Amino acid sequence: RPCIVFIDEIDAVAKGRDSRLRSVGNDEREQTLNQLLTELDGFDTNKPESVVICMAATNRPDVLDSALLRPGRFDRRITVERPDKVGREEILQVHVNTQDLPLSDDIDLSSVAAETIGFTGADLANIVNEAALLAGRKRKDVVEHADFADAIERSIAGIEKKRNFLKGREKYIVAVHEAGHAIIGTAVSNLLPNLASEVEKLSIVPRSSGALGFTYIPPNDDRALMFETELRGRLAMLMGGRAAEDA
Repeated sequence: RPCIVFIDEIDAVAKGRDSRLRSVGNDEREQTLNQLLTELDGFDTNKPESVVICMAATNRPDVLDSALLRPGRFDRRITVERPDKVGREEILQVHVNTQDLPLSDDIDLSSVAAETIGFTGADLANIVNEAALLAGRKRKDVVEHADFADAIERSIAGIEKKRNFLKGREKYIVAVHEAGHAIIGTAVSNLLPNLASEVEKLSIVPRSSGALGFTYIPPNDDRALMFETELRGRLAMLMGGRAAEDA
């Protein structure tokens, strides 16, 4: 019967071979790769009743052995990009439907998709799960937009470490640093209204990611290119924190 063979994380067994770096420890990996190549060449695809379609996935295509990618093996490559706004909304809807989450009337998944520019499908799945957990902890009957906002913030900056509040001089330095980011970020947004986003949130609460605070300036749309003025503005915003400390 026809069948589909799917190999996930194929880079684990099909990394490129380099004779200059070859060692005894790599023998098993090379034998595995050689056997995989042999099996791929052994499929008889001329008989419709015995067609085997081989598919593989990796997030490191640059390390794959060239022999694996030659015609007749994995010769058709499809790049899965990060989803755009429409794709993110559809992915969010899939996970909401899968979990059968009751949503409040104030939730518009289109707006949630607009707030998650650059997120992958796995990131979006995690956000839906996190929003549901946050709503459950607050004993809510429905998931509200605030729960999604908190879930997005956790995904970007990490979980708040509410028992480790900053004190004294340390708190002052972090506050000044984040204020510097926010001031310059706001100035850049006013100077480049069509390119730079506005500052959305400022915090000096330590996070599980290791950050002592953060200034959140979300991207305003899905774009593949950044202009020089936009890059200069972003650099100025990033340096604004250190400049504020020296002021």
